[in-house]
Amino acid sequence: MADIKLFRYKPQVKEMKAASVLLEKELQTVIENNMQEFFGVTFLASEYVIDGGRMDSIGIDENNCPVIFEYSYKSGLISFELAFGTQR
Repeated sequence: MADIKLFRYKPQVKEMKAASVLLEKELQTVIENNMQEFFGVTFLASEYVIDGGRMDSIGIDENNCPVIFEYSYKSGLISFELAFGTQR
């Protein structure tokens, strides 16, 4: 699997170096600001509080199913996970 690449697009498109993505929050902001373009998911909320915790980012897909994004920083790696809901 290829590495995920992030790009700065203003003032011109430029690939960000891995060292530039230092914090989980930076990745979260990039994903939230471009969720539709990256995943076809409409962004709904950030840091949504629930009983016993919070969800980092929440969106809704074209089938009106919830999509939950969780970001984590472990052992020098930043990763994120997607969880798709099902339509009832």
